[in-house]
Amino acid sequence: MSAKKIAVVIGSLRKESLNRKIAKEVIALAPASLSLEIVEIGELAIYNEDLEGNGATPPQAWTQFRDRIKEFDGVLFFTPEYNRSTTAALKNALDVGSRPYGSSVWSGKPAGIVSVSPGATGAFGANHHLRQSLVFLDMPTLLQPEAYIGGAAKLLGDDGKLNNDSTREFLKKFIDTYATWVETNAKKK
Repeated sequence: MSAKKIAVVIGSLRKESLNRKIAKEVIALAPASLSLEIVEIGELAIYNEDLEGNGATPPQAWTQFRDRIKEFDGVLFFTPEYNRSTTAALKNALDVGSRPYGSSVWSGKPAGIVSVSPGATGAFGANHHLRQSLVFLDMPTLLQPEAYIGGAAKLLGDDGKLNNDSTREFLKKFIDTYATWVETNAKKK
């Protein structure tokens, strides 16, 4: 059986973001049944229906992003918390991928959420706001284990790698459980 292709969408656009570093660690822990690949969202123009409605040609970055997401069997989201919610960049990616109405690239793709923060709550608010959007987008989202990674800066060494064994074990459990979730919920091709 071939590995399920999983898009990794990171809500932080910073090159050295904690979310990007944790995402890379999770990718390294993934079982062979998953093939994970980061899909960048920083070049997406803010969604505006006028840019593709009434016969207009949508921005090339939108079309490329939509086509790219269509190739994947599932999506793993990593999000920081900005003002008790997810980032504008991540919400915009959801909006771009869900349009035009009736043509969502997200529908039916099994999802997982990891929220990462230097603060103690592990971006709890962002995790749950994102979860609400995924329900509407018809993305079956892994319920347990919930992944709130707080104090993330202290969990990474100077090399950007995890230096905390219990966090590594938790993330391994998370990605293994997500692999089973994808196998159970992915659309059959």
